[in-house]
Amino acid sequence: MTPRGWREYRPTMRCSARALLFSALLAATGAASSASAEDAYPESGPRDGATVKDHVRRGRRARNAGQWTEAYASYKAAFEAADPASSTERERAELAGELGVCELALRRYRDAAEHLAFSLEQRTALPLALQLRFEKGEREATSHVATLVLSVDPPDAEVLVDGKWVGRVARTYKLFLEPGQRIVRASAPGRLDGFHEFGAVAATAYNVRMPLARLAVSQAPESAPGSPKETPKTRSSSPVVRAQASSPWTSWPGALRITGIGLTLATGSLGAVFMVRARAADGDLDERNAKLDAVGVSQGVCRETPKPSACAELTSLQRERDLFAGLGTAMVVTSGVVGAATLASFFTDFSSLQDEPTKARVALVPAVAPTQAGLVAYGAW
Repeated sequence: MTPRGWREYRPTMRCSARALLFSALLAATGAASSASAEDAYPESGPRDGATVKDHVRRGRRARNAGQWTEAYASYKAAFEAADPASSTERERAELAGELGVCELALRRYRDAAEHLAFSLEQRTALPLALQLRFEKGEREATSHVATLVLSVDPPDAEVLVDGKWVGRVARTYKLFLEPGQRIVRASAPGRLDGFHEFGAVAATAYNVRMPLARLAVSQAPESAPGSPKETPKTRSSSPVVRAQASSPWTSWPGALRITGIGLTLATGSLGAVFMVRARAADGDLDERNAKLDAVGVSQGVCRETPKPSACAELTSLQRERDLFAGLGTAMVVTSGVVGAATLASFFTDFSSLQDEPTKARVALVPAVAPTQAGLVAYGAW
């Protein structure tokens, strides 16, 4: 190779070196740009797609600028777009907590309490700083709402609060409610519905257990097993028959007891009125006899004929006295008999008249004599 040829070869080597240097600079610039992009959304955030990343970036910028409405919209979009299959537990907890903080700033206390509580359920996956910030937000949010811890059995029961479906199936629910009157209902196939109504007060926790009793065989809807016409909608729309405790006043012995008490009071009252009226007539009769004695007319004159006019008045008063005295005595005796029978019915066993007789017990039967009334007891004791 001649020197000239060497001189011609050297510029070629210089161009190659310059090209290599330029390529290295481009690679370094690209790496720096990529690092800056990752710094804008650190690895602790969701990694399930660029859409979630964009929402989180906008949410952080709006939150730092104090624009809570825009921050709420961005974090809500990110939380709804995050795929549970590809996102981590920490990512979902952080998104829920940030959304709750935005709702707290917007005074959406119930939603804030729900999202912050959901986030803190995975507190072990969160850094300590986020735990403290979300716990502080949860305390503030729950001070404006009521907390209901509801236990339902069976766990697959449908739970509605104020007619709105809760939206998940669990044995225990932790619900946050706005202050006011609230109605909780739980229903399940083959069970009696459960209801609970209460007045929700802010910053107050309520613990409610709602076990749903099984329906009796006669109360369960009759349908062929495996029938294609039977649907959940048909079962839930059928009327529910509530089991009620039997009362001694709703059966026929109870009706007779009520009637007996009423007759006892009525006949006793009428007997007392008639006895008072007979006593008044007897007083008038004594007064008229005293007046006749004062004028020298004896009682034997009324047996002679013709009778004086004063005798007719005495006879009328005597008949009135005897009538009211008889009626009063009859009413009082009737009241005593009916009252004794009514009282005895409370100690009498009527199970022998039912389908399943019970064991023999003591029975009381009223007994009335011309001069006395009482109860006769018989049986085994």
